[in-house]
Order: sequence, then structure tokens, then C-alpha cells
Amino acid sequence: MTAEQGDWLPSLVELNDYNGDWNAYLEAVYQYFVQDFVDNKPVFCGRRLGLKRYPIEQGKEATFWHMTSEGETEAERTPDIRRMERIRWPKPVIETAEEKPETTRVKLWRNQRRGNESRILLWVEAENYLVVLADRGNYLLPWTAYLVERAHQREKLQREYERYWRSAGG
Repeated sequence: MTAEQGDWLPSLVELNDYNGDWNAYLEAVYQYFVQDFVDNKPVFCGRRLGLKRYPIEQGKEATFWHMTSEGETEAERTPDIRRMERIRWPKPVIETAEEKPETTRVKLWRNQRRGNESRILLWVEAENYLVVLADRGNYLLPWTAYLVERAHQREKLQREYERYWRSAGG
């Protein structure tokens, strides 16, 4: 944990804290998700966040699986321990981000995906951590969150961030 992380991001939720019991760990991670996204939803720049519930797998919402596993196909996603450890991070990242380039903890920008679908990217560069929100107009959906582990991915994000703010006049 870096010094900057220590003052605003919660500690990791580690499998060792549950004596290596995968089922207990999965349920604990899920309860953190429920606490942050079902029972007490975050707000981003005054906009409410919804939740992508379906498909429900193992009694857990689609957004949960997107934040804790990886894979292109819903039915074939595999757990990602690094995502699971950071399940308590998306909410404070969302609530800390502001729609201005001066934000130091969280770099924020928008991009277009598949036609006119807009995504908001929230990048905690110091931790190589990215949270993605899908903009649905009247509301936002927390879409996914993950570590950006490869240098070329970080470079791509930095270029995209800079290009966005140059074109936005920021």
C-alpha cells in the first residue's frame, strides 16, 4: 500500500484473512459489494448509480462478477484475486473523482464504446487501478474495475486521458 493510498483507499480484502477458505472469502467480498453498491449506492458528481443485475450467477449480480472476475463471455468469467482484494476501492474512487482534469487522485475522462455508448473512466494512476462507469443518460452503471498491470495499457490510458482533455479544452 502506497502512502497516498493509505489516506483514502480501504485496505485490501485478502484470502488469508479467511484462512484460505474460498467460499467464506467469496461471501465476504460479496458482502462488501452489497454494502457499497446495493445498500448504500455511491454518487458520482451528483448522479445516481444503478446496478447491472442480470445475468445473476450464484445469486450474485452481473456488476459484482465484472468487478471480481475477468473474461469476455459472461458464463466463462474466472475469478481474479487482485480484483477481489480491491472490492472496497471502487466506491471511494467513484466518490472522489470529479469531472475536471485537476483531480490528482483520480484521472477522469470519457470515451465512446460501440456506437453511442459512453463510458467514464476513473484511473487511480498511483495504484494502477481503473474503474469504468457506463453512462446511460439518466443514470450510471458501475461497469467494471481492475488493475492495469501492463505498461502498454497504462501508456494507452495516459494517451487517451491527455487526448480527451486536449480536445475538451482542459
